[in-house]
Amino acid sequence: MKCRICSLSTTLFDEAVVLKKYRVKYYWCENCGFMQTEKPYWLDEAYSRAITKSDIGLIGRNLQMVTPTRKLILTCLEPTDKFVDYGGGYGIFTRLMRDQGFDYYRHDPLCENLFAGGFEASSNIRYTLLTAWEVFEHLENPLDEIEEMLSYSHNLFFSTVLLSTSLEPLDQWWYYGLEHGQHIAFYSHKTLQIIAQKFRLKTHFSDGRLHFIGDPAVPPFLIKLAFSERLSWLQKRMQRTAPPSLLASDFQALTGKVLK
Repeated sequence: MKCRICSLSTTLFDEAVVLKKYRVKYYWCENCGFMQTEKPYWLDEAYSRAITKSDIGLIGRNLQMVTPTRKLILTCLEPTDKFVDYGGGYGIFTRLMRDQGFDYYRHDPLCENLFAGGFEASSNIRYTLLTAWEVFEHLENPLDEIEEMLSYSHNLFFSTVLLSTSLEPLDQWWYYGLEHGQHIAFYSHKTLQIIAQKFRLKTHFSDGRLHFIGDPAVPPFLIKLAFSERLSWLQKRMQRTAPPSLLASDFQALTGKVLK
């Protein structure tokens, strides 16, 4: 089987039972460190629910991602620009970021927008930043999907848990997601570097779970500041420069009424 990232031949890593019924082969690419399943014929069944019931971290994950995204925008980007959450699910993160004052929009054709109605992303708009929380591991053809993401923004801030240098057995790493069958693509640090190079971007930050690939022109010292945990003055700067919440104006735009 050819690697879906670098197109070189892969080797069979192992087999595992997915959705308690399908025996699935997993292939690993020695060149770029990417792991993929065989052609995922079970996805229609796996996505009978857009959000799997085992994703018990959905709310917490969205809450946790607000702070790093806010820091990245305020430190490296223009806070008054437009932003998009790709694979945005129920619209939770979009709503949270709009409540923080950022002009955020949602894109997800597979899931109902429950919390950010009226703020769907447009393919005709270029966004300054695209976020994608727990999306990359779902991609059957990653390069095609990443190319679509880049049609929205040339800055990608996303989460996916990377493979360890010593590959975990299929029955010993929860992130393979055997019980729900939705995780079909797994990346290494080298995989992300190769992806960035293919699209003439730069891997600015990657800590094993959270990753920022984007415009090579972003100064490295700003990236360092954005992901620093120790600079109290940065927190003060964020408080001074953060825009006011869009909650009231969004309510008025959607209902014609003033929120008091």
